[in-house]
Amino acid sequence: MEVEASALQRDEMEVEALASTYSDQEGTQMAINDQRLPAREKVGYAMGDIATNFFFQSMILYQTRFYTDTVGLSAVAVGTMFLVLRLADAVFDPAIGALADRTRTRWGNFRPWVLWTAVPFGVVFWLVYVTPNVGPSGKLIYAYLTYTLVMMLYSANNTPYSALMGVMTADASERSSLASYRFVGALIGQFIIQALPLPLVAKLGGGDSARGWAMTMAIFGALIIVLNLITFASTRERVQPPPGERHPLSDDLKDVLTCRPWLVMFVLTLSVFTMLVVRGSSSNYFFAYYLDQQSVRALLATVGLAGLGGEATGWKASLDALGLLVKPDSSNAAAVGLSLFFVVGSLVQIAGIIVSKPLADRFGKKAVFAAGVAVTTVATMGVFFVGPSSVGLLFWLGVMWAVGWGPTVPLLWVMIADVADYSEWKTSRRATGFMFAGILFALKAGLSLGGALSAWIIDAYGYVPNAVQTERALLGIRLGASVYPALMLGVVLVCLASYPIGKAFGLRIQKELTERRRAYAATEAQS
Repeated sequence: MEVEASALQRDEMEVEALASTYSDQEGTQMAINDQRLPAREKVGYAMGDIATNFFFQSMILYQTRFYTDTVGLSAVAVGTMFLVLRLADAVFDPAIGALADRTRTRWGNFRPWVLWTAVPFGVVFWLVYVTPNVGPSGKLIYAYLTYTLVMMLYSANNTPYSALMGVMTADASERSSLASYRFVGALIGQFIIQALPLPLVAKLGGGDSARGWAMTMAIFGALIIVLNLITFASTRERVQPPPGERHPLSDDLKDVLTCRPWLVMFVLTLSVFTMLVVRGSSSNYFFAYYLDQQSVRALLATVGLAGLGGEATGWKASLDALGLLVKPDSSNAAAVGLSLFFVVGSLVQIAGIIVSKPLADRFGKKAVFAAGVAVTTVATMGVFFVGPSSVGLLFWLGVMWAVGWGPTVPLLWVMIADVADYSEWKTSRRATGFMFAGILFALKAGLSLGGALSAWIIDAYGYVPNAVQTERALLGIRLGASVYPALMLGVVLVCLASYPIGKAFGLRIQKELTERRRAYAATEAQS
């Protein structure tokens, strides 16, 4: 491992020292200009991540509290379920990646999977948020069943969807552009799913949260189906594996497990998504139980989101229809406040995503990612010092968090595509789907580990659903929203320090792979 690291460092120094020899980069870029993507195709691809984020963000923000406060499951049972069901994915995720790599249809390798999974994914997503009229044991069995199905369908949908980015174009800069479109889409989905569900649940449920969740998520399940179908119809696959490439699954596994950059990205991804779930889930409890509700209402009143009683008129009538006006008794202040908190963060993150590509082109993906995570860590730690009435300070820390995190959002997936290039560069074999499947397993493991930890944390500190919390329980909620996710961000910084693909080395890989693909094309033309 140390020899490989030294070799990589030497390669990077050689590339930097001989940068002048790459003055033909413009010519290399012209060779792959035919794989530049029209804006409509990038937008179509982004539709898929809007759909994904309806599922993904609901997992981060709502699922733990839905299970504890609406379904009535214990926090320990919920945390255990999240963790236990990861065992199935240890086999299922790589299997999907391997199957997708070996799928051969007139639509390509990965697009068919987006089509095949669109309807079942949307339907099962809705079923997760349906509360059956059975006893506690029956509800737990139902939760296990629907959670297992939705995670399997997420794998079958999102592993090929993520890998699709790696074969739509071979141009690394164009991939960064595609990733920016994708994650603007992700933040649009995030914006919608953060703003509307809690107010809609209160509005549509009319005091019955189980009914409210079922009706609200039926809407989002239908949107998941439609958006995935748009992605399938609007995208194309262009990057083909080396001619004649057929290799056993054991080769894919060996390539992944001996690829140091992939191992680093695996741990990084696991830490990132564990952090996001612990922070997001804990923030839900933070708004509901820790913050002073009158202080939340007062802040919302300054932006026109506090109702005055009576029938709302004008633009406030539209807000009231969506449940986005705080009632005079502040009973929905936490729901509206949390929605606004995350919406403001999403808007700031969109700006960060837009500048992510130019920043990465100038400073390199690794450097931009590390700087953003450092800012995010400081903002996350700061939440611990927010008092119950300091709602304005919490919102400013949320803005700071988003300023740091926004530019990193597209870079994670672009760096994974770069790792697939690195593996092909070293082995002359390409296993894009398998590599993304392994990273998606890390993502899902992070979702489940984060869900388990957030549930176990509040249980360990004495949380009781739908009740006034003790000082110790409130401490657990505060730690879950601040210190614990900040520690996970520290692990991310360590991973970035050991990630070997810097800007210069990445340019070398892209140049040499482009030359190989030219040679493959010439050979095929002669045969």
